[in-house]
Amino acid sequence: MSQTPPKYSGDTIVDMKAKGKVGVALAVAATAVAAAGFRHTPKASAGYQNEVKMTVAGGVRTIESNGIPDHSVGAFPNDYNPNTIAPQKYVYKVPTEPKAAEHRTRGGNSVFGVAINGVPFDPGTAELWNRDMRWHYEALSGYIPANRGGLGVDQNLAHVQPNGAYHYHGLPYVLLEKLDYKKKMALVGYAADGFPIYGPYAYSDPNDAKSPLKELKSSYVLKKGQRPGGDDGPGGEYDGSFRQDYDYLLNAGDLDLFNGRTGVTPEYPNGTFYYVLTKEFPFVPRYWKGTPDPSFSKRGG
Repeated sequence: MSQTPPKYSGDTIVDMKAKGKVGVALAVAATAVAAAGFRHTPKASAGYQNEVKMTVAGGVRTIESNGIPDHSVGAFPNDYNPNTIAPQKYVYKVPTEPKAAEHRTRGGNSVFGVAINGVPFDPGTAELWNRDMRWHYEALSGYIPANRGGLGVDQNLAHVQPNGAYHYHGLPYVLLEKLDYKKKMALVGYAADGFPIYGPYAYSDPNDAKSPLKELKSSYVLKKGQRPGGDDGPGGEYDGSFRQDYDYLLNAGDLDLFNGRTGVTPEYPNGTFYYVLTKEFPFVPRYWKGTPDPSFSKRGG
């Protein structure tokens, strides 16, 4: 059996046995948003208003924001997350014509990207099993689906860091609803390498803008069998509790290793590589196809 991680500290997971009922309630709320749509009244977060500015000059797209979302949010602090939303000072820069790198880059000390409303996408957690870098606890899968409130996430699968930074771990449902994401391809943001990020619905034929929309699926699957135990791992079945519980399986879904694909989009009628947010792992991509800009470093930005 995998060990239950300690209570919340920054981007970590709380003891689900102690807080299961609230977690289930949040899970139901998140599911309802996905299935039936979420009626909401946009409002200031903790009394603050969204501020975001996007400019393009000299081949660079600059996104400046205070990190305050432009949509309704859950209650913060809450039983799982003791933090209050507060303005940040983000200045992100990405190339307007991104290029694939020679080697893939994994997210670690950088946020993956930024939404068009200026809120960062940061899917991973800092929590490790036994302080072992080989085993990262996963935020929105494994033992979490029945208790999706384990991170104190709201209806946007987002929560708040100790410094007040609100950020998305998965599909930002209320933002997606505002973008009418089930009726058209929704440009949600830009990754740190400059490639665009879209919602889960895209053209069924990636090269035909007249083809009907379909929900795209990840090509990551759970490994089978048991994790190593003892000093080598937490043991127990591969159930999604850890990032390392998943393997990429070619053609298992619609998307590639980067949780993206190449095709035409409303904003890129001549075609581009684009990332896709999905309901299943990895939720928000974990690898960059290009080179992430240093402005997305968690020590900067």
